[in-house]
Amino acid sequence: MDTTTNRRLILVTGSTGHLGEALVRSLRAAGRAVRGVDRLPSPFTDVVGSIVDRGVVERCMAGVSAVLHTATLHKPHVVTHSRQDFIDTNLSGTLNLLEAAADASVRAFIFTSTTSAFGDALSPPADAPAAWIDEDVVPVAKNIYGVTKLAAEDLCRLFHQLHRLPMIVLRTSRFFPEEDDMAHAIKQSGENTKANEFLFRRLSVEDAAEAHVVALGKAPELGFDTFIISSMTPFCPADCRELLADAPGAVARYFPDYRAKYEKLGWTMFDSIDRVYDASKARRVLGFACKTGFRELLDGL
Repeated sequence: MDTTTNRRLILVTGSTGHLGEALVRSLRAAGRAVRGVDRLPSPFTDVVGSIVDRGVVERCMAGVSAVLHTATLHKPHVVTHSRQDFIDTNLSGTLNLLEAAADASVRAFIFTSTTSAFGDALSPPADAPAAWIDEDVVPVAKNIYGVTKLAAEDLCRLFHQLHRLPMIVLRTSRFFPEEDDMAHAIKQSGENTKANEFLFRRLSVEDAAEAHVVALGKAPELGFDTFIISSMTPFCPADCRELLADAPGAVARYFPDYRAKYEKLGWTMFDSIDRVYDASKARRVLGFACKTGFRELLDGL
């Protein structure tokens, strides 16, 4: 590993993962100096090791001026890993990085959180409209994944308060390429499902990576903040009751051409949409909005 001091060096954790790879790839293409760390080797990983190992973290932080922390155990790991594994990686690993980053006086620390952290707040009660989810909604974690991501967010907030570490938390919606972990309960194909989700809970991995780069530049100015990162929804809160009762009708009001295009592919819309992520704060405060949304997908079909 190159340990020469380079105060513009960016550390990317989880560099073998879907988002981590996209970040390393785009930063390198832009001529930025990047150091990737992951438990697994890849062309985008410079240091093979775990963030749970404090020694690995300290070595990785040498010369680093900014951190993009994407490494995590995800929701699908709930059935394959123990609760202790989640605490070790998502919480202890984040603490190791924060302590090393504070010691190094980095200029920005970007933490990749998740909209899954909202947990039970995403499910509307009986007779209520679809849930409108923005940063004012109080999360109610429903599994160890959500618990550890929320606790890691709190650690980030604490380190900003204690060390004035410029910190941005990005609660990203879905950008993974795999089939939904509840695919067995969804009648649409994988590509059909993902297209539908761009209306209310998905973004491309390229947009997810770009949001992190934008946050990197804004962190010193903002100090600390939390943002939902998702494709801009066409809907507004007044649509939420119709979305829950008749999603195809609601979508057709905004996109009259979608049904004909879907029919050619044999695709269908969800019968019901029970939550909508509102990413307008990111557009307003960060100056970031996803380039790919449902309109762009329709035009490309």
